[in-house]
Amino acid sequence: MSALEHRIELAYLGIEVPDPATLTPFFGEVVGLVPGDPADDDGDDGDGTVRWRNDGKVHRLLVGTGSANDATFVGFEATDAGAYDATVARLEAAGFAVADGDDDDRKARRVRRLARTTAPFGVEVEIVEGLEDATTPFRSPLVPHGFLTEGVGFGHVVFGTQAFDETDRFLVDGLGLRQSDWLEMELAPGFDLEVHFYHCNERHHTVAVARTPFDPPQKLHHLMVETVDRDDTGAAFDRALATDLPIPNGLGRHANDGMFSFYVQSPAGFQVEVGHGARTITDDWDDDRRYDRISSWGHQPLPRT
Repeated sequence: MSALEHRIELAYLGIEVPDPATLTPFFGEVVGLVPGDPADDDGDDGDGTVRWRNDGKVHRLLVGTGSANDATFVGFEATDAGAYDATVARLEAAGFAVADGDDDDRKARRVRRLARTTAPFGVEVEIVEGLEDATTPFRSPLVPHGFLTEGVGFGHVVFGTQAFDETDRFLVDGLGLRQSDWLEMELAPGFDLEVHFYHCNERHHTVAVARTPFDPPQKLHHLMVETVDRDDTGAAFDRALATDLPIPNGLGRHANDGMFSFYVQSPAGFQVEVGHGARTITDDWDDDRRYDRISSWGHQPLPRT
């Protein structure tokens, strides 16, 4: 399989928190996302889900009501009907049970087709085809140049799990992702960090997974959105700095994907990385190797008084 074989991309992420409204200022006024379309054309989203988008699709982030305080599902959109069928068949061949979604599922996700399985890291994974376009073009006054999503999905997601080896098999043998590279380093005496990065298109990684010695209280470590223009990342950093939200990592540049970015902690605890200018996977990618540091420079925690 070519490193650039493009069958799926990250479609959306579902998050469950006790009160979705508590994340509205964060996503809207700090990150710069705009409201997504409701679940149906009548403007009704009866279950209280708050939807966000960072491009011309109907939604990219769905924040529902519940006690999980974590990611509960992640969607991957197939590029066409053949890719959808092939991905479902691949998951089943690898031994992962897949169930077809019903009309309510498809309506809620605004897609033509949907199949669902459960990843070893404890989050439902939905394979979809035909994610709808939004009724209006994407325009964010806070991110005037927009986000990089065309052909690569809305961003990336990073999870921590104790079921690391089975998760690797799920991503590679099941979903058909390919490893881009990996990180191994000692964070502190007796505490090692191991993270593997996986791609399914030109984006350096759509999913990354950290090996944990126990199941973390939050599976989702962070989600990432990539701006088209570097200044939009800098402006987002200024907005985050103006709040009292923790900034676990200030501006810096990652060693492996070259992303210029920062991380801000959401009110729900998971983090959001806003970045620009990451390396892309090429057809002759030959840099699947170990890295021993997270960043070339920066990404230091910022003290709050």
